[in-house]
Amino acid sequence: MSNNLLTNWEKKSGERQKEYKRFLHRANKNKVLKRLPALNEEAFSKIDCLQCANCCKNYSPRFKTPDIKRISKHLKMRESDFIDTYLGVDDDGDFVLKSLPCPFLGENNFCSIYEQRPSDCRRFPYTDEDVILKRQALTLKNSTFCPITYYVLEKMVEKKI
Repeated sequence: MSNNLLTNWEKKSGERQKEYKRFLHRANKNKVLKRLPALNEEAFSKIDCLQCANCCKNYSPRFKTPDIKRISKHLKMRESDFIDTYLGVDDDGDFVLKSLPCPFLGENNFCSIYEQRPSDCRRFPYTDEDVILKRQALTLKNSTFCPITYYVLEKMVEKKI
């Protein structure tokens, strides 16, 4: 299955949303958390984020205060100027990018602030932590545009963890 697993993954993910939702709802938390590191590593060994960058092109991370301080310092900008230039506030009251794709996404899908990137970017797609179960709606959404999330979910459903 692995060789064909990623063929037409976006279509397959869309078709399997109900199955993923049911799986996540019923999943044995301890078994899932035990398996996630290996599945996450396997997914990252098969999928090159630089070939995709869907997350950077279509979605914004949250920019928390430490992120804003670190990035604005790196860019030699005042925090208020960084916020005014790049950020807006979403419905949850979080700072997010005001435009997409991410203004820090460069050619060949490289991030120009990679070492200083927001913690949301550093942690994405959360396939090695309990967020995958705690925030199931986010996991389902991520599986529609992130091949790594899709891969990890498929492997968990396949193995009936």
